[in-house]
Amino acid sequence: MTDDVTNALAQDQVIDITTIGRQSDEPRRIEIWYHRLGGRYYITGTPNRPRSWYANLVAHPEFTFHLKQSATADLPATARPITDHSEREELFAGILPPLGDLGETYPAATWIEDSPLVEVTFTPAG
Repeated sequence: MTDDVTNALAQDQVIDITTIGRQSDEPRRIEIWYHRLGGRYYITGTPNRPRSWYANLVAHPEFTFHLKQSATADLPATARPITDHSEREELFAGILPPLGDLGETYPAATWIEDSPLVEVTFTPAG
């Protein structure tokens, strides 16, 4: 990765992702936030709502992570849905505090039980 990409991954928050539709097999692009914890990258969403992007990643884990704030890059990636309760507890303990009021919209237990959560692994292009 270039220095611009590495710096953007360290400081940016808003990205687009392109997933493959689980039913349509067509590309689907949305804007979303990502989170950095312990040198790893995660995508989540607020609780209690079905998420097409999450269902798409469960069906087709390969996707594109589009940087668009301080740098522009299309990074091939793979999503790993995080379903283990203790892993989710640990991760949300780090994700929620920086969100401020948004993180307090729901009790932590609701985020842990009802929010989509994936770990992002960047894959070599090609």
